[in-house]
Amino acid sequence: MPQPDHVMAFPIPDEAALDEDLKAYYAKCLEKLGLVPNVIRAYSLRPKKLRNFIATYNELMLGDSGLSKLEREMIAVTVSAANRCYYCLVAHGQAVRRLADDPELGEMLAFNHRVARLPPHQRAMLDFAWRLTTEPHMVGDAERAALRGQGFSDEDIFDICDVVGFFNMSNRVASGVDMMPNRDYHAMNR
Repeated sequence: MPQPDHVMAFPIPDEAALDEDLKAYYAKCLEKLGLVPNVIRAYSLRPKKLRNFIATYNELMLGDSGLSKLEREMIAVTVSAANRCYYCLVAHGQAVRRLADDPELGEMLAFNHRVARLPPHQRAMLDFAWRLTTEPHMVGDAERAALRGQGFSDEDIFDICDVVGFFNMSNRVASGVDMMPNRDYHAMNR
């Protein structure tokens, strides 16, 4: 059975009714991505929250960090796998395929990050992300020390935690509103 056709369980505002800054953001998405991600369309139900989402996402995923863009996307997929978030697995799995130029890596991370052949520092990062998602009460000094032992700075560890936290929140919103990924993602970068 194909993926449902809706963006989410609630109606989304007509693009023509959006404020000018959000219309401009939609246009920028179309120019850069060839589509407006459904997460943006869904958040348009609450324009102020959409602006906050955009600012936070852009800072975490595109801003300065010791983590590469690929590593941040790998964290997004690993967290989303733990949470079984269909939207983020599809959307960020595509981003991993694109950034890694590897059509298999996104799927490996989506199903089980442990099967992917990764350098030890990325394996440690994803193991930490998985644990912080599934057993946050078990994360302590030993887990942070293990990341330091793989060359991550305190700032890098903070960024890992920040990305993990953001995607745990995003996964819950996406699941709660039955958000569906853009169908285009399925065929991209294969």
